[in-house]
Amino acid sequence: MPGYDLDLFVIGAGSGGIACARRAASYGARVAVAEEGRIGGTCVNRGCVPKKLLVYAAQFRDAFEDAAGFGWRPALPAFEWADLVANKDREIDRLNGIYRDMLAKAGVEYLAARATLVDGHTVGLGNERRTARHVLIATGGRPWRPDGPGVAATLVSDDALALDEFPRRLLVVGGGYIAVEFAGIFAGLGAEVALVVRGEAPLTGFDHDIRAALAEEMAKRGIAIHVRTSTRRVNLDGRSFAVETADGRSLAADQVLFATGRVPNTRGLGLEEAGVSLAGNGAVAVDDGWRTSLPSVFAIGDCTDRRNLTPVAIAEGRALAETLFNANPTRVDYDLVPTAVFSQPPIATVGLTEARARERLGEVDVYMSRFRPMKHALSGRDERTLMKLVVERAGGRVVGCHMLGADAPEIVQGLAVALTAGATKRDFDATVGIHPTAAEEFVLMREPVRPAAGAPEAEAAR
Repeated sequence: MPGYDLDLFVIGAGSGGIACARRAASYGARVAVAEEGRIGGTCVNRGCVPKKLLVYAAQFRDAFEDAAGFGWRPALPAFEWADLVANKDREIDRLNGIYRDMLAKAGVEYLAARATLVDGHTVGLGNERRTARHVLIATGGRPWRPDGPGVAATLVSDDALALDEFPRRLLVVGGGYIAVEFAGIFAGLGAEVALVVRGEAPLTGFDHDIRAALAEEMAKRGIAIHVRTSTRRVNLDGRSFAVETADGRSLAADQVLFATGRVPNTRGLGLEEAGVSLAGNGAVAVDDGWRTSLPSVFAIGDCTDRRNLTPVAIAEGRALAETLFNANPTRVDYDLVPTAVFSQPPIATVGLTEARARERLGEVDVYMSRFRPMKHALSGRDERTLMKLVVERAGGRVVGCHMLGADAPEIVQGLAVALTAGATKRDFDATVGIHPTAAEEFVLMREPVRPAAGAPEAEAAR
């Protein structure tokens, strides 16, 4: 066997790459990681972490307003965008240091440099070359926006996290996770927000009842949702924008955010030149073991464009390290991956939507509860929680769990364990609830709200 400098070279120091590198090093592998940007990747620097910090900031407006119903007499404090951004940046700097320390303690060599693939065992770092028995591509994704008149002058999500000036009027184009979350953040911080969505409602692919309920809650918060349309032209007049939509409207804004998706971050890495097959959008083609068309080169995470979630990338990285360096062939189960949208209020879901369950399983029972949370009996806020279970008629297995409401991500994370373990509706019914909580409603729903066969008309609106 040829002698290599390393056992594993990882291109990309995001969550997946770091997880694989650390696990591989723990088994004695010689590992190096190269990153041209900040360590931690999108999640730590431009995604999950800073976005969640801004979500917390937006929620304080509700807390101040709700306090009056509980006997407090607060005056709504002034909000300072610059302070929030500075504090957020300080926390990201702290996390960057932690990630560097973790790699050092694990014995992983960290290279702050752009790496390209030369061949199946060789990586280029400027004028330097390093060889490795295995190479891992873990370069994540990047924001994408369509071509069109004036679009280049607009923001993407990376920009929205570091604006110099808070926009009083924000137009968000898109209907996915990022669009919904940023619409909620800026509306909560006091901006006038509009959302342009091509479909019938935000969050295509989520359960239709959850989508409809979220649209209602967003509208209550003053977010104007323009559905079944798209942008035709973006006009910049001085410091303001006028966005022309396909249905003939003109929407004014101080800033326009295109949250129209992400694409694999694989440009300029030398992958195709080295023999790695890519899809049309740049996604790295891999088999079930994350192996590319070059047997010694692997890829995980968002650059493969499969399940683009940070915990999935981490699971893939650890599984690959187990397979390559611990003689423990490991796979990741993608069927029951829970996910959350940190909207206002938040969404969490695991398993099948009602529509997909009917397509795959035929007869299903649907249990649903919508109610005003106990907190808002005194706060007076007009906000409702929605909980939904989708149950396979044959055998009673719970195949889908969906929630819109406060603490939904925390609640559904626990229920994801139950679904992964194969829990049935009978198991849910036999579980004693914790009272008084919203979560107990998941074990108190007794009567299905829809028959086992025949989807409602709303199912068609995806």
